[in-house]
Amino acid sequence: MADNPSSLTLTRVRLGAGGPLVRVRVADGRITHVVPESDAVAEVDGGRRLDLEGRVLLPGLWDAHVHLAEWASARHRLDLAGTPSAQAVADLVRERAGAADGSVLHGYGFRDGLWADAPHKALLDAVLPDRPVALVSADLHAVWLNSACLALVGKGDHPTGLIREHEAHEVLSALPAAPADVVDGWIEEACRAAAARGVTGVIDFQFGDTVVDWERRSARFQPAVRVSAAVYPSRLDAAIERGLRTGDEVGADGSLVRVGPLKLFTDGSLNTRTALCRDPYPGLEGTDGAHGIEETAPDELVRLMRRAAAHGVVPAVHAIGDRANTVALDAFEAVRCRGRIEHAQLLSPQDLPRFARLGITAGVQPRHATDDRDVADRHWAGRTERAFAYADLLAAGARLEFGSDAPVSPLDPWLAIASAVSRTDDERPAWHPEQRLSVPDALVAAARGRRLIRVGDPADLVVVDVDPLDADPDTLRAMPVHATMTNGRWTHGPY
Repeated sequence: MADNPSSLTLTRVRLGAGGPLVRVRVADGRITHVVPESDAVAEVDGGRRLDLEGRVLLPGLWDAHVHLAEWASARHRLDLAGTPSAQAVADLVRERAGAADGSVLHGYGFRDGLWADAPHKALLDAVLPDRPVALVSADLHAVWLNSACLALVGKGDHPTGLIREHEAHEVLSALPAAPADVVDGWIEEACRAAAARGVTGVIDFQFGDTVVDWERRSARFQPAVRVSAAVYPSRLDAAIERGLRTGDEVGADGSLVRVGPLKLFTDGSLNTRTALCRDPYPGLEGTDGAHGIEETAPDELVRLMRRAAAHGVVPAVHAIGDRANTVALDAFEAVRCRGRIEHAQLLSPQDLPRFARLGITAGVQPRHATDDRDVADRHWAGRTERAFAYADLLAAGARLEFGSDAPVSPLDPWLAIASAVSRTDDERPAWHPEQRLSVPDALVAAARGRRLIRVGDPADLVVVDVDPLDADPDTLRAMPVHATMTNGRWTHGPY
């Protein structure tokens, strides 16, 4: 890509979906002029001019929930997406095992919520007894290990090899990791791939010391996207001691890497039947886990949120089940701070207006609605009119921000937009079509609330070849992105 000029005027470009032809001038990373093409005057054309031939200019898109190291690594792992059973996964492991060199065989993407058989270490032992195998579920809430891998992480006496929730994160942290410079290279590549889909920023919820990791990376390369790096509770005290607040610039290129929110958990996930719900899961009635799990006690949740908010760190609370979302909203009401609820998948009707009243952003992943419709129909039977209720949230005044939760879904905002608009990603009719969003509302949610391109805004822009208002769902999913600009710098395209 060519060097970026200090000033650039984009001519013959349509201002937003369905918008008029305008000229837009960018200088020093900001938008300095937006004028109708017919009224353009000489002073708008300072510096280089670029004719965009009637293409559509949109605010840059964000992925407001991604696990970047997991996503970048998953692109280099055994792909288990779509496997119909535990035995099918084992068969795939047999086919792709490669040499038994002692290294861990990593896989990602299995969904066992609808399987007739159960993941078990014996299935993996039968096809690969000597090489450690670690397979991560699509929702990142479970890991399936064979006996060799269980022994490697000190869990040799585990009865099944399927480990869930917090213990799963501990196990994954204990596995031998790829060298940091290798993972950083994968992440740099993944950021460029995101820019090629119109992404100009992400909130990175990768588990670990994410701020410090991004300080290291920014000294090595300039990311193709803005990064908001989350803080986890184990690093909260260190962040406070450093005086870090959400939004602070960090790293060698501070204009692109900033401190993100504090990530907290109230519950687990739908696919693992650990999302905390008011009603029991079918078939689990009377058991300890019938309603899911409480990941953080309400008093502890309030304590952590109050401490973070007092030091300028904005909480982002994972909540999937309806009970979990009530707990999260109750905590925000007690603390009286701004923040986010991540996922908000199943909601009680009385909680819908609380998002707007408390000023809480709903960070949602529309692709999950289409990916998980069958699992929701089984495990949330009779309640799915309250699941992934994006239209109801908007009608209640809530602010929506789209993400992918990559690698749970691919890091591609157009997939989220298409899923929100159509509520299906296959030949079946829309699932709960009453919760569909309009294309303009979906675009705003994918751009972190930016509806317009205005003078003074950061020059985070995406140029597309098709007007989204004219696109059917298939075209939205495959939207041809002509170019992407972040902070006034081309990060994708021919320029």
